[in-house]
Amino acid sequence: MVGSTGPAWCYCDVGGLLAGAVTLGAYPTLTPKQLAYILDHADTKIAFVEGIEEINKILARRDELTKLEKVIVWNTAGAESLMEAHNWLVPFERVLQTPVDRNAIEARVAAVDPNSTAIIVYTSGTTGPPKGAMISHENIITLMQDQEEAFAILEGDVGLSFLPMAHVAERVLAFYGRINTGMATYFASSIAKVLEEVVEVKPTIFGSVPRIFEKAYAKIMSAVEQAPPTRQRIFRWAERVGREAVQLWQAGRPIPFGLKLKYRLADRLVFSKLRAVFGGRMRYFITGAAPIAPEILEFFWAAGFPIFEMYGMTESTVLTHCNLPGHIKLGSVGRALSIVEDRIADDGEILIRSKVVFQGYYKNPDATAETIVDDWLHTGDVGKKDEDGFVYILDRKKHIIITAGGKNLTPANIENEIKASDPLISQAHAHGDKRKYLVALVTVGAPEAVEWARLQGTIDGPTADKHIKDLTENPLGRSAELQAVIERVTRDPEVQKRIVASVKRANEGLSRVEAIKKIHVLDREFSVEQDELTPTLKVKRKNIEAKFQETFDRLYEDEGFGLVVLTA
Repeated sequence: MVGSTGPAWCYCDVGGLLAGAVTLGAYPTLTPKQLAYILDHADTKIAFVEGIEEINKILARRDELTKLEKVIVWNTAGAESLMEAHNWLVPFERVLQTPVDRNAIEARVAAVDPNSTAIIVYTSGTTGPPKGAMISHENIITLMQDQEEAFAILEGDVGLSFLPMAHVAERVLAFYGRINTGMATYFASSIAKVLEEVVEVKPTIFGSVPRIFEKAYAKIMSAVEQAPPTRQRIFRWAERVGREAVQLWQAGRPIPFGLKLKYRLADRLVFSKLRAVFGGRMRYFITGAAPIAPEILEFFWAAGFPIFEMYGMTESTVLTHCNLPGHIKLGSVGRALSIVEDRIADDGEILIRSKVVFQGYYKNPDATAETIVDDWLHTGDVGKKDEDGFVYILDRKKHIIITAGGKNLTPANIENEIKASDPLISQAHAHGDKRKYLVALVTVGAPEAVEWARLQGTIDGPTADKHIKDLTENPLGRSAELQAVIERVTRDPEVQKRIVASVKRANEGLSRVEAIKKIHVLDREFSVEQDELTPTLKVKRKNIEAKFQETFDRLYEDEGFGLVVLTA
């Protein structure tokens, strides 16, 4: 299945499983080459696609896809001539007209071996070509049987589905989880409409990737900066009150009566208005896939947004650890589920043993043997575990920076500090492997660049509004005009001075060896199209390192290149 999240994707997935087939999904943002790789590698015979855009991607590589027999198209609008020209293109409505043979379906379902592969999920490919993780029926059923341990679903709970169905979390934990629990869920009409429709739907459970919360935090802080001085003072007071309450709660200390009264006022004046943006009924937010800066987590909890960090990976059928109501440590991913055994290896790698561990990688026995050793799944994540069993993710094992002095550093922690230091900063990439000190690439967010340009008067109000509207409809889109705005903002001496000051603040929360000494501000953001981000917006570190090698070299060799953050 290749297309946006919606009923058609779900019908085809369940239909394929009922037919006894192995199903898989691909991100609609993939290039023709990337999509062709997955279709060919998976030996795909029948593909279900959304419309003309996906058809054209397949046509661009059709000669390579010798095993592909049929392509079923959900929306044929604009593709009528192509549908007539190629008999292997079939409209979805024709498939739906096929008579249903209930006896045949029941026979196929009864014949399914629980230990056989149910779905293949292709990894994001942050360090190489994507690998196809084989997940069995038993893997999925094991997780579903233990789902209530992770988060209890109440009769009135409502969700809003908008994340890509090709991602294992949205597909297994959200979609299959909804079937398992019977939770009502709406489909967003588009990504651009999520913030508008969330007010209408008023969900009680909301799952998203960490990047969404980072961007929301940046947007809130940017809006505060532009507010009148009185409103700024009220917000900052409420923020201090909220953070103090959260810190006491996390320390296991009682919250004084006076602080409770202050918090109630802060909630009425500030926090309740923020929660209304998400409909006002949210019981909890669920997130995973990457760490969130503690400062950002603390703020959201202070504002009454209960964000529960969880942990798992494609190879462990989504979920192995989670924070739970009453058992929360901010910055951790919680404790292992009862169906999971975990331990920390001598080198810090997190190891997992459970019936949710996948079967292996499709057509890649060598990678499988490296990943599952003596029944233990080697996650590739470095972490630590406290005396209460809470696990903290430090970084990917392959991402560890080893300085010239032999210090092992986790870049994710450093980058999160930088991103949390200023709403202008969109991405940060720390570099310093085998170097004497660390440097970083920093990018400015597109919405923040537009608002900065508006305030400085370099673009007028209508132009700024148009750019913001375009970004709302297509968050990853960058027109030539918008790119020109970003370039002007990144070259602005005041912006560069501000970013240097922000990185200095971030350094205050880091050890001396972790401190960034020099930065280079890119004139654009990292992008999916340039193979710098995965479809789930994870940074492809290996690609960034290779693409910007000369930039990193200049930061060390040319005293006049880049911005100096620290001189010592």
